[in-house]
Amino acid sequence: MNKNKLLHKTTRDFLALAAVTLFVCAPIFYFVSQWLYIYETEEVLQQHKNAFVNQSSKNFTTDDIKTWNRFNLHFTILPDMGITRDSIVGTTMEDSIAEEKEPFRIIYAPVEIAGRKYTYTEKIHLLEMERLVYSIAGMFTFIIVILFIGIVWLSKKTASKRWKPFYNTLDQIHEFEIDKSKPPHFVETDIDEFERLNKSLETLIEKNTAIYKSQREFVENAAHELQTPLALFQNKIDVLFQMQLNKEQTKVLGSLSRDVVKLNRLNKNLLLLSKIEHEIYLEKNTISINEQIEKHLDFFTEQANLKNIEINVQTSEKLLISGNPTLTEILINNLVLNAIRHNRTNGTIIIRIMKNELLVLNTGDDKSLPIDKLFNRFFNSGSSSKGNGLGLSIIKKITELSGWKINYSFYNGFHSFSIHF
Repeated sequence: MNKNKLLHKTTRDFLALAAVTLFVCAPIFYFVSQWLYIYETEEVLQQHKNAFVNQSSKNFTTDDIKTWNRFNLHFTILPDMGITRDSIVGTTMEDSIAEEKEPFRIIYAPVEIAGRKYTYTEKIHLLEMERLVYSIAGMFTFIIVILFIGIVWLSKKTASKRWKPFYNTLDQIHEFEIDKSKPPHFVETDIDEFERLNKSLETLIEKNTAIYKSQREFVENAAHELQTPLALFQNKIDVLFQMQLNKEQTKVLGSLSRDVVKLNRLNKNLLLLSKIEHEIYLEKNTISINEQIEKHLDFFTEQANLKNIEINVQTSEKLLISGNPTLTEILINNLVLNAIRHNRTNGTIIIRIMKNELLVLNTGDDKSLPIDKLFNRFFNSGSSSKGNGLGLSIIKKITELSGWKINYSFYNGFHSFSIHF
């Protein structure tokens, strides 16, 4: 789904409103203007007729009517046409000056001159007023267009400047990571809503950072304290294995031993994460990825054989990187062991070394993993209960600390993890 910026959306809303206003109001404006024009024209016709009846027609004679008709082009006194009341009609008729048919408004009214009935007619040309209406409509359209341009200009110049602190806050929140000791520094603004937003975010970040540090210290302390009891527990299990045990006791002791091994691995991973977060591994050397893969390939193959998994190493480049040797070894081990652990029996693993990239592909569940949760601590895809959910978190931390980038994809039945160095 395409996302729109608030500023652009607001501008589009204003433009839409202006467009609707133009298309709805322009016809209404035209018809109302035309109605007012005809109404005023009829008022003028009626006033002229009343003025003639009240003033001009007094003391008129038959000869006066002929003279009147001779010198008045638009006012005519005609013999009685049988009209009993005033009537105003619109029509088109030949205009002697324009020599073409033009729209007119004509009044027919009964009048009495010298004791005889006549019909008073007067016509008014409508074309000039119609042109006036069109001119006003053109001006109206011009004003709306200027309004459009003004809205866009305001959005790009003035509004974007006012919204700049808000977008700065968004960018800083997007870049903020709670496990890094780099709190955001929001820019000062004189807009009350943005200032309140920044202060609320600062308070929220401060509280959550304190909670996160407290939880991290608890986990680190717990992991340290667990090392000795777990080691003693494992030693006692080893001692018990050397005693004379029956089959059932050996089975229970084996289960306990596996659980202790699992707890030990979890404990070591938690301590390793703690060390990575404290940036203990800062020393960097030039490392050959090809040699690292070759160095551990026998161990990987031994682990893979337990599930009859085939490992195929494809080397097209000699890949040399700059990184911490310990972290790089942990990263490669976790990547390949994760591919073995979450693979299916008789599956396949492809380790591909390319230019500035290490790619590990494995078969497994025939569905993509949720990318947004994949690198979270204790994430469990459900495909295996042997993992402790920290392997990918450790890989992610190592890539972040080393300035590398990890990507996941699922294509053609293969789960693909790529490290870009």
